[in-house]
Amino acid sequence: MALNIGFIGVGGISEVHLRNITGMDDARVAAMYDVNPQRLNEMARKYDAVGYTDLNQMLDSEKLDGVYICVPPFAHGEPELTVIERGLPMLVEKPISVAHEPADQILKAIQEKQLLTSVGYHWRYSRASNIAKATLAGETPGMVLGYWLGGMPMVGWWRQMDKSGGQMVEQTTHIVDLARYLLGDVKEVYAVYAQREMQSLVDGVSVPDVGSITLRFQSGVVGTISNTCLLNQGYTVGLHVLTRNVILEVDSDSVTERRALETTIHRNQTNPYYEEDVAFLKAIRTSDPTCIHSSYQDAYETQRVTAAANESAETGKPVLL
Repeated sequence: MALNIGFIGVGGISEVHLRNITGMDDARVAAMYDVNPQRLNEMARKYDAVGYTDLNQMLDSEKLDGVYICVPPFAHGEPELTVIERGLPMLVEKPISVAHEPADQILKAIQEKQLLTSVGYHWRYSRASNIAKATLAGETPGMVLGYWLGGMPMVGWWRQMDKSGGQMVEQTTHIVDLARYLLGDVKEVYAVYAQREMQSLVDGVSVPDVGSITLRFQSGVVGTISNTCLLNQGYTVGLHVLTRNVILEVDSDSVTERRALETTIHRNQTNPYYEEDVAFLKAIRTSDPTCIHSSYQDAYETQRVTAAANESAETGKPVLL
């Protein structure tokens, strides 16, 4: 029998998951909720689902096996806690929070219920990332360099620090999370941000448009991750890990493995978003979370790093985790 899946929030990122699920034989999009009635009606028709403008009504009326929560950073909190009350498995799109709250409260509630969760760090499901992880198992990493360099999304809430958390929280969180996936947890963060140009070009900008963080990992690895949203073009997104014997350059499509006498490029063969959805639905079906690469508890540790970066940039001091 096909799994019945509900969606909370049907903005841009939700369509990635909606398309994936629609193409599966063993799952269906049964219902969806959104605060925008026009968008909700459009998406409900498109994906042959029942649309609801009341979240509790959707959860009470539908027999759902799992829920996707695809809301902007500032909207997290009530949706997760409402789903947790029903004991439903959930996949939450990143970032899980703007700052420490409501992530702290949500994590506590998940742990009390021992709920099955996944978070949308799809880079963890790519062939490139997992080849890099396997390669590093036999090496001693020295340092890591990360990048998210491009333009500013023209979305009102994204440009406001209190609604998005800024670029480090909203976008570059993928690179921070990949660094944790490959190298382990971070114990110290120091950040420097600046507002250089976008405030004078676009109305309502309160986020920094350039920034860099320095990380000290528990393993002793050191690293930097830099981002900017002031460019008028896409530039580069990725993570480079340096060891004595091999340099690994991971991006969204591939990993380049550089050795002294040989360079090899390993490309992704499947869509990481699809693999992420397959893993979540399999975990629901089998009640076995081991196929999920990023639980809420794991994602919470990434959120701690990005929140600490914002704190460090504001105070001018390193933050110990």
